[in-house]
Amino acid sequence: MAILFDAEKQIFFLHTQNTTYQMKVDGQKYLLHLYYGKTMDASTEYMLTYFDRGFSGNPHTAGTDRTYSLDALPQEFPVLGNGDYRSVAFKVREENDCYGCDLRYLRHEISGHKYGIPGLPAAYGTNAQTLTVVLEDARLGLEVSLLYGVLEDCDVITRAVQVKNKGTKTVYIEKLASACLDFLYGTYDVITFYGRHAMERNMQRTRVSHGRQMVGSTRGCSSHQYNPFIILAGEDTSERRGECYGAAFVYSGSFGAETEKDQYDQTRFLMGLSEEQFSYPLEKNQVFYAPEVVLSYSEQGMNRLSQQFHRCVSKHICRGAWQHKIRPVLVNSWEACYFDFTGEDIVNLARQAAELGIEMVVLDDGWFGHRNDDNSSLGDWEVNEEKLGCTLGELADRIQETGVQFGIWIEPEMVSEDSELYRTHPEWIMQIPGKKPVRARNQLILDFANPKVVSYLYGKIAAVLSQGEIHYVKWDMNRSLSDIYSNYAVKQGAVLYDYMLGVYRLLEQLTADFPEILWEGCSGGGGRFDMGMLYYTPQIWCSDNTDAVDRVRIQYGTSFGYPLAVMGAHISAVPNHQTGRTTDFHTRGVVSMTGAFGYEMDLGKLSDEEKAQVREQISRYHEAAPLLQSGDYYRLSNPFTDEFGAWMVVDAGRRKALLSVVMLNIHGSLPVIYVKLDGLDETKEYRDTESGSVYSGAALMSCGLPVTLRLGDYQAYQIQFEATE
Repeated sequence: MAILFDAEKQIFFLHTQNTTYQMKVDGQKYLLHLYYGKTMDASTEYMLTYFDRGFSGNPHTAGTDRTYSLDALPQEFPVLGNGDYRSVAFKVREENDCYGCDLRYLRHEISGHKYGIPGLPAAYGTNAQTLTVVLEDARLGLEVSLLYGVLEDCDVITRAVQVKNKGTKTVYIEKLASACLDFLYGTYDVITFYGRHAMERNMQRTRVSHGRQMVGSTRGCSSHQYNPFIILAGEDTSERRGECYGAAFVYSGSFGAETEKDQYDQTRFLMGLSEEQFSYPLEKNQVFYAPEVVLSYSEQGMNRLSQQFHRCVSKHICRGAWQHKIRPVLVNSWEACYFDFTGEDIVNLARQAAELGIEMVVLDDGWFGHRNDDNSSLGDWEVNEEKLGCTLGELADRIQETGVQFGIWIEPEMVSEDSELYRTHPEWIMQIPGKKPVRARNQLILDFANPKVVSYLYGKIAAVLSQGEIHYVKWDMNRSLSDIYSNYAVKQGAVLYDYMLGVYRLLEQLTADFPEILWEGCSGGGGRFDMGMLYYTPQIWCSDNTDAVDRVRIQYGTSFGYPLAVMGAHISAVPNHQTGRTTDFHTRGVVSMTGAFGYEMDLGKLSDEEKAQVREQISRYHEAAPLLQSGDYYRLSNPFTDEFGAWMVVDAGRRKALLSVVMLNIHGSLPVIYVKLDGLDETKEYRDTESGSVYSGAALMSCGLPVTLRLGDYQAYQIQFEATE
């Protein structure tokens, strides 16, 4: 079994294929963390030590034993109020403004299925188990259930929390981290992925030092600025060697993640909901659910850790008809015509797409209300038939007559002041009474904490999607949340959390009622690139920045936690609309083929030579797509420090591989670049399918492959290998 309980020693063992997680109920009924690492059948309880710690308090039940202090012991769920002065996972305020929680073990249950979380996304799996450990504060009448899910096949353990108020008085949850990892010793680096709009998920590696180091988002979304995926790595851990732990938050709203080295050189890591503007009232018999954290451990470096997360996302997060399907090659109308189009323009784009082998046309912003720029009509999800010159259903039919599929763009969470929705329901926006709202992109925020708003939007969007055969929807969100106030809410400290529940409720309804549609998440590109969105949308627009050189770095950072199949990656025109940089058409194709492949350009402006390249790229993508969808991904360079970006994908049988290399700098008399491959079978020989050259798998991985130097900026190389037997 994956979950075992030693009743005599009161120790829990959670086993995956290659890892073990241990914790213990001690004599004081506290739940202590023992171990997380490679497979270990033996108890590590002996590692716990007890000393008289000055200025570290002792629980009353410890009596005169001054050696027992929660300020020094490793815990599963540290709380504020029982003598632990480090960062805690749980803060609860009473009605008299006191903070004094003390949770003790009450009971546990082991079940043969993976838990779910009402109203929230969570990993799923038929071949999985759940451990529920219930902790109790008898004085407050609180029961806190710690949920542990074991996904053996991915070496993943998930954590979530359920809080139930069984007392007579309302309490306020003011901090709730779903996962805590305590380490008794060791020197660790924390690896985070920071950025900004159009330059997301830059890798940053920092030594964990004394004091608290925090990243997170207070923007109401997971954000461009910090991704809710963190790695804790040994100081010598690299891509191929060393221990590391990964944590991903299955949530799309504000979050917090923190590391702390304490006075005794112990390290604590926490991940959960952001404390900012969070004070959730929990009334008698009410239950609160904290979002899930996905944890994984690797003793073989960060690349192996990434592969474990990739498998988890592909098999246990993404759902629906498109979970394992090859994505269609699409062209988006945005960079082709922005707001300036008619229905005939979109049909012409479809004809051009069909001639080139492109499989789908997506009508981006501007098809609804009277929207000819970004200053009006958000919220008015009525088709502008005058602009299109026909109904949406007629447009869809005309496009599909050309031989391509049809998709549209929506932004449900926002509203324009110049809209019928705003004029009819001004009380449906987030706006602090008596305060003028903060605008962003000249739009305001709809109150998704209000069920009436969600219900209204479902009716409007479902009506649009029912007008014709629509195969794809891009769900966008183009501003951070501010002016957090809901006319519907009783307590404003609940609004940010309830807002996300409303977003998820609408996503769940729409994806369930239109299951054949391919849904793509977007928030100005990569501002909400997280496992919460991937539960509903099996791909996310990786970044609004389509510049090939920047995308090498953006997609590199994204790959640490997320598989290639979920990254929307398109070829755009040059000079690039975000950077002004010019890169070769072939280079743009190599970079875009890393993810869900497509185009962002006016196809009518392509030269005959470029059209031939498009046809060749699509043919190459179709050939490589099964490998890109399900193969193992390897990072072969660090494009933030190396002169080149290099990566490869290898199939499960290690018979096929696709190597991609992009030169990021060019210099006079440049030294030869040697790229060491990975993931091949040392005993096999591999043929370059284009040149016919044959190489030893062992040599390619130990010695590398010399890259033929070509003059010119940003040259790219893509080589397919096949085993000779």
